[in-house]
Amino acid sequence: MNNGLTAAQQLAIETLYRAFNEQNPDLLDQALVEDWQDIPLGPGQQPGRAGMKPIIAMFGAAFPDVKITVQDIFGRDGKAAVRAQITGTHLGEFFGIAPTGKPIAIAIHEFHTLTADRVSHTWHLEDWFGMLNQIGAWPRGQV
Repeated sequence: MNNGLTAAQQLAIETLYRAFNEQNPDLLDQALVEDWQDIPLGPGQQPGRAGMKPIIAMFGAAFPDVKITVQDIFGRDGKAAVRAQITGTHLGEFFGIAPTGKPIAIAIHEFHTLTADRVSHTWHLEDWFGMLNQIGAWPRGQV
């Protein structure tokens, strides 16, 4: 697929999402530079590649069947935009929200800056509001 990225850059992006799908934080070593910048950091997340590894474990515990499906990757000049969807079933605690057993399907949009073969920066936006609605955690009458 020619989307303006090199094969190595494409692989780095795909490996980042594979780390979540396979619940294998060590895959991040192949996808991200060590001092990768995740913008914004999640609640309690430490910076760098090492700071994302516990997030993968936490997300996998909350959604054991988590799957990130990449729908589009657009790239040019060492930058890439990704449109994807996270699906899973809320079977474990997630940021203090007790498991509900409900499925989720939320959109994510991410913008990556890449080196020759790794992601160096990621700006991201996930539909957490939609996820809270789907699991029934958003207080009724508060929207």
